[in-house]
Amino acid sequence: MLSLLIVIQTAASLFSADTAAPVGPRVLPEGVLPEDVRLQPLKDFNGYFPFQTYQQPVTWFHRAAQVRRQLQVALGLWPMPDKTPLNPVVYGRIDRGDYTVEKVYFESYPGFFVTGNLYRPKGRSGKVPAVLSPHGHWEHGRFYDQGADAVRKQIEQGAERFEEGGRSPLQARCVQLARMGCVVFFYDMLGYADSVQIPQSLAHGFKEQRPEMNTVVDWGLFSPQAEAHLQCVMGLQTWNSIRSLDFLESLPDVDATRIGVTGASGGGTQTMILCALDPRPAVAFPAVMVSTAMQGGCTCENACLLRIDTGNVEFAALFAPKPLGMTAADDWTREMPTRGFPELKALYALLGSADNVMLKPLPQFGHNYNYVSRAAMYQWFNQHLNLGLPGPILEQDYRRLSQDEATVWDDAHPKPPGGPEFERKLLRYITESNDKKISASCGSLTQYRELVGGALEVIIGRTFEEAGHVELRQASTTDLGACRQTCGLLHNVTYGEELPVVVLQPKKPRGKAVIWADTRGKAGLFEGERPAADVRKLLDSGIGVIGLDLLFQGEFLTNGVPVTRTRLVKKDRDFAGYTWGYNRPLFAQRVHDLLTAIQYAKQSGIGQKRLALAGPDGAGVWVATAVALSRGAVTAAYVDTGGFRFGKVLDLRSVDFLPGGAKYGDVPGILALCAPVKLAVSGEGTRVPATVRARYEQANAGRSLTALSGSAPELRDAAVRYLVKATRD
Repeated sequence: MLSLLIVIQTAASLFSADTAAPVGPRVLPEGVLPEDVRLQPLKDFNGYFPFQTYQQPVTWFHRAAQVRRQLQVALGLWPMPDKTPLNPVVYGRIDRGDYTVEKVYFESYPGFFVTGNLYRPKGRSGKVPAVLSPHGHWEHGRFYDQGADAVRKQIEQGAERFEEGGRSPLQARCVQLARMGCVVFFYDMLGYADSVQIPQSLAHGFKEQRPEMNTVVDWGLFSPQAEAHLQCVMGLQTWNSIRSLDFLESLPDVDATRIGVTGASGGGTQTMILCALDPRPAVAFPAVMVSTAMQGGCTCENACLLRIDTGNVEFAALFAPKPLGMTAADDWTREMPTRGFPELKALYALLGSADNVMLKPLPQFGHNYNYVSRAAMYQWFNQHLNLGLPGPILEQDYRRLSQDEATVWDDAHPKPPGGPEFERKLLRYITESNDKKISASCGSLTQYRELVGGALEVIIGRTFEEAGHVELRQASTTDLGACRQTCGLLHNVTYGEELPVVVLQPKKPRGKAVIWADTRGKAGLFEGERPAADVRKLLDSGIGVIGLDLLFQGEFLTNGVPVTRTRLVKKDRDFAGYTWGYNRPLFAQRVHDLLTAIQYAKQSGIGQKRLALAGPDGAGVWVATAVALSRGAVTAAYVDTGGFRFGKVLDLRSVDFLPGGAKYGDVPGILALCAPVKLAVSGEGTRVPATVRARYEQANAGRSLTALSGSAPELRDAAVRYLVKATRD
């Protein structure tokens, strides 16, 4: 515990402003912090990501739906983009005797190209199986050549068989699968080989924020605005994979019911993510990637929100009960036989398909997709794509394609434009298309809640139903004459969170309460040692008032200095996904705290009859978000937005930074989800935004929406009068 205090004390000194703030009535001794799990060091991709076992299929199906939605939201695919015309170009056929190779490019988004090679078997009639093959982080990707010396060493180790074909283990699997009777599409990751519009140095090598791309309009990848709209390299690559399946399905010689996907390393990541999201693949083989350990270190394998409370083994499990094969090596997958695979095996057994999951441990080899690993994949695909070939399947040598033979672009097929202007244009197109999809969902309140509400649940990570079991501990009560003051710790047993809280109750409580959120924590309820005038007015009306220190407020601060910047994981690359792909942002955690307070108010009976929330002076957006996720537990709310918008946050370390916060209509989108709760809004001018009013009208609750305006003192007085009226019996 002492080391934890030192960590947090250091964090407070690094990320705080210079002036101390009052904490209100203390619960804990000076210098003692709440015992809250969120004060521990942040998690990163090198953590431990276990996968649990399940006792009932229905429990797993519910969890699988949650994780799949989390993937879609994190990757910018909720809602799924419209599938625009591919406009495929297939040309340059090369005949290798028993198979052919062609050059391919098509548009996953208008003007954004997927590139690769198409391998086809010869001498086959009718429709044949197909395999999608992402390459992973091998140098030059599709053009990879490990060289003569390296392949000789591989042959000595038993990892490869041929000096010529073994120089490209990536091409080798495409050739062999084509010889086995499969059409194979071997396509580029962003920035590799012929994928030139977004450079490799950016897509996979990004290190520092680019000030010229951190703008409120026309932003670039990795910027706070891109993250607020959930636009990331991993999402673009996943969309390219989905469109690559569309391309394969469109080929007249492909049997769309027999499509496999396989890749290793980063290609293994692409394989498991695609197969988790898209129902079309029939068999998957992500090699040397599925693990409870390191989750993928590249910027193209990480995204904000992606692996919070989940990980790669669970992503792979989303393919169940369809056939899933994997390999492990002397890398981060080495423990899979004892950590991860037994749980996968148990899930497949639970679903009645125990033989449909396989792990081939190859600890004698380092990170690879060598011949031994490929041989395991060939047999898996032979069995589950119903190729009917006798085993064992042995590779034969082949003549590799040179870079000139494999490349897509030439004088007749020139490279498309790329660079910063193209990057901005692409993200602008994605933003505008997403906005249209969300507008289309506004036809009914049910649709809107499913889309925007479903996204907000992922972005925040908790609803009132998931608020947990809450207990008040270390409580002490003081008689203040006009009211009773109880101080204690709200302990969320479910999540290991602990909040200093003060509860002010009238002498004759009526089961009505207001949770008062404040940027100063529970100190915001007081003027010196007495309840503030606003709070006294509520108490005089028979309404109890609950104030609490949200995370990194009040008693969470060892030196009383307010936090102005959030913590980041220790990485040498300024990429949001390394932190918020594994940890909740501070904004979301403070919403969790409000949900904990709502749960306590309901459990204890303090707010059993009527419960309202108040969010003045900068706390309004926390309150609005909690109300939107409260599912009817809240009667009314006062929200002062101050005109805040997530899309205008220009610093990844801002306490207000929220991945996805701007994508679904920003703050007005959250306010709209509060319908039909009685809601008074200030900070938005004399009228609430049109989208909020429209959703309230759809809920037949137009009269429950009130706009407040005026000076700060006038607003607080109006807010109190509103809350008294809104909680009246």
